[in-house]
Amino acid sequence: MARRLDVTGADGIRLAAWDFTAGAAAGQGGTASGPERARPRPGVPRAVGIARQPSGPEDRPTPPAPAGPPAAASGAPVLLLHGLMGHAGHWAPAARLLPGGLRAIALDQRGHGASEKPRGGPFTREAYVADAAAVVERLGLGPVTLVGHSMGALTAWQLAAERPDLVRALVICDMRASALGAASQRAWQDWFRGWPAPFPSLDAVHRWFGADDPWVETPNPARGAFFAEVMTERADGWHPVFDPAQMLTSRETWVHDAHWDSLAQVRCPALVVRGLDGELGRAEAQEMVRVLPHGAYAEIPDAGHLLHYTHPEAWAEAVGPFLAGALTP
Repeated sequence: MARRLDVTGADGIRLAAWDFTAGAAAGQGGTASGPERARPRPGVPRAVGIARQPSGPEDRPTPPAPAGPPAAASGAPVLLLHGLMGHAGHWAPAARLLPGGLRAIALDQRGHGASEKPRGGPFTREAYVADAAAVVERLGLGPVTLVGHSMGALTAWQLAAERPDLVRALVICDMRASALGAASQRAWQDWFRGWPAPFPSLDAVHRWFGADDPWVETPNPARGAFFAEVMTERADGWHPVFDPAQMLTSRETWVHDAHWDSLAQVRCPALVVRGLDGELGRAEAQEMVRVLPHGAYAEIPDAGHLLHYTHPEAWAEAVGPFLAGALTP
């Protein structure tokens, strides 16, 4: 069980974080309810090896990970940041597979999960980054390893660029540095309008997002499960715990701009990991590695955008050696 940690964000917003390490240990106190999922299934594809690529005129490679089983500095903190519409619980299976001794904390970002959803926002890039900085400082996690997925990955690398004193290492999971464009935002608006919400049951949620949603090219039960975890029951049926309008506002703050400049300002060791069938293409991912002063690359066969959620073992196999190298004293 995960232990809940209540923390105040940058502008006084109430945020919920979940300490998977403390909650899993015997005898730990605190709130033991919250984001949980079944243990990951065996037999998922293995991750391909990490290929480190030196970049820049100084040609500074990331030090290689030590041989043998992954290990890292005991008690070293890791802050996990979910993507748009996600919540901290989506990290649960992957977090438990991180190298032994790490303290894994996942944050419900503003507008998501059990954290506050202020009607007037803000839901800007600055607000998300400031929240992450506040959590690191108020929980005494710095220098922390940031692990982000999608929107959370952008928040992570922007914080690493702006506050290098707070960040020790960085993992970027399936997030593009290029602008997505106005057409992408219009498509998302149409997608939200097409949801048959409220849903009459959780089974209906699974069916819609896993098979019936026009955005689903082939049946994807994992996608249905992902969205079922962020639904709440009301008198008239099941609704998302987030406000779709707030999600569009959050997304609008990055789809119109590229973020290569902030990526180039990240000075700590950084791993770019993508699913082979995800939203981050290989060419762009490798360019991101080149732009990062201390970049490394990994990909997970058969995984899509939700790589840590659908393939936690393969994800941990890709990330574990990098963390062991980055966090070894």
